[in-house]
Amino acid sequence: MYRIDNMNIADLTNKSKGKYAYTMIDVDSEVQEGVVEELKQILSVAAKYKKKGTRPKAADLVGINMEGPFISKVKKGAQDERNIIPCNVEIAEQFLEASDGLVKFIGIAPEDNEDYLEFIETMKGKVDISLAHTNSDYETAKKAFDAGANHAVHLYNAMPAFTHRAPGVVGAVYDSKHVMAEIICDGIHIHPAMVRATFEMMGADRMILISDSMRATGMPDGQYTLGGLDVKVVGKRATLVSDGAIAGSATNLADCMRTVVKEMQIPLETAIACATINPAKSLEIDDQYGSIKAGKKADIVLLKDNLDLQAVIKDGVRL
Repeated sequence: MYRIDNMNIADLTNKSKGKYAYTMIDVDSEVQEGVVEELKQILSVAAKYKKKGTRPKAADLVGINMEGPFISKVKKGAQDERNIIPCNVEIAEQFLEASDGLVKFIGIAPEDNEDYLEFIETMKGKVDISLAHTNSDYETAKKAFDAGANHAVHLYNAMPAFTHRAPGVVGAVYDSKHVMAEIICDGIHIHPAMVRATFEMMGADRMILISDSMRATGMPDGQYTLGGLDVKVVGKRATLVSDGAIAGSATNLADCMRTVVKEMQIPLETAIACATINPAKSLEIDDQYGSIKAGKKADIVLLKDNLDLQAVIKDGVRL
């Protein structure tokens, strides 16, 4: 997944020949009204791109994952806390309307929102609710999942540590078998041993590989921006200039898949499933995407034995 931190939807065609579910972070604004209006504007631009339909050599925009703005200031990561607001049903519905249904996930930090259970109950039939950038304890996270939240944004990152006395969000994910869990396998965010342990603990059918990549992915080393904050990129590592905190990633999903196989000893078949059919199921588009089957879209990536790219087929046409 890539983050939208500006309104340049043309970037969609430059980073891949496949499918996208964009991850959205907050944009710069000093007041709640400004935050909401600017996010709605970005969502409307994405909706316009989608309405143009499938086109040759261009990515399919299949969804938007909103990590904010209903998150925790304590676990904000590389997000500007001035843009964080309490979760609100009316505002969430405005996001859905502005995106013309493209918003597939809305993240919340339940511990910072007194009405989080009411929010989940009201919105869960309209959009998937995830726990994102949250400092929630086990009990609160479990209540959120029991109420209908069904997704965990980048497991381990921007959430409390998983310990034997305080299992936190990770423990609640394990105990909530309907919840799908994202994991960043770029070799920077999570130690390989923890990745292996997580696949064993959760089960591969619940894991979703994500890149968490920002706009500098594929670009030379240098300074870029993420949600209005300056980011320094060196190799695959992206960090905030202000405090050195990890700021998303500069690695694409294909390289994350290679890393999880070559450096973390996850079986190739498992890694591919976690980058294809699992996210397709989570997005509820597995009737069209995620596997090679008669009747589905003919979007295929061919790899060599060493996992280097051999060819890309988009809508049945080799690019």
